[in-house]
Amino acid sequence: MANEFKPIVIGFLCNWCCYGGADLAGVSRFQYPSHLRVVRQMCSGRVDMEFILRSFLKGADGVFVGGCHLGDCHYNPEGNYDALGNSMICKRILKHIGIDPDRLRLEWVSAGEGNRFAETQTEIAAVMKRLGPLGSAEGKSLEELQVRLQAAIDMIPYFKLVERERFRLPVRTEENYFKQYVGNAEFDAVFQEMVLDKLTMSRIMGYARARSAETLEASEIAAGLDLPAPEVNRNLGMLAQRGMLKLAGNQVKVVAVA
Repeated sequence: MANEFKPIVIGFLCNWCCYGGADLAGVSRFQYPSHLRVVRQMCSGRVDMEFILRSFLKGADGVFVGGCHLGDCHYNPEGNYDALGNSMICKRILKHIGIDPDRLRLEWVSAGEGNRFAETQTEIAAVMKRLGPLGSAEGKSLEELQVRLQAAIDMIPYFKLVERERFRLPVRTEENYFKQYVGNAEFDAVFQEMVLDKLTMSRIMGYARARSAETLEASEIAAGLDLPAPEVNRNLGMLAQRGMLKLAGNQVKVVAVA
């Protein structure tokens, strides 16, 4: 059909395993949808968070990161653990800014797993069909999501610092890495404070600076950024304590500080 949705998925494939698996899938004539735009990387761990977020910024409907199986990285013994950490952080950031985290897929595919590669791409195509073009399932315009993505991209140097100093384990195995990143209330609290709240503050400041001649209601900021009012109020208080915003009166009006 002429109007059928044809998703664009940017695929970052590690040279040693997943790229070989993709090549084997082609040689073996395994069938899968042709949505993937491949970017060959020496290691999945070299797929920077900015690569992922900027792919969405430029209009990709999905991002796929493929690497060696955990414990079997051919380039750097811990490279794919870096990919795992980056993916988990990016998924949480995507959800926070209103993009369905299912649009990002991380998978381990060896050079001998051509069939697995093809099956993975077929699964991704099904997800893309369900979600539609970027912004469709989210109920947001592409332009609005791009503003949010840019705010997240601007924070990436800080996110990397936090990941390295607060979240990275000295010895990483599949078991202990997942325990630290998934289902851990202490980690979730630190992640909220150190990453998501900082991103919210950045978005609030950007919104306020764009309206620097106006005095804004907190409720207007919450509506404009599509954020819960309690979250906005909490972060406004922290910004005011740091002298980055001024709160005016009991109505919690804010004025951006030049």
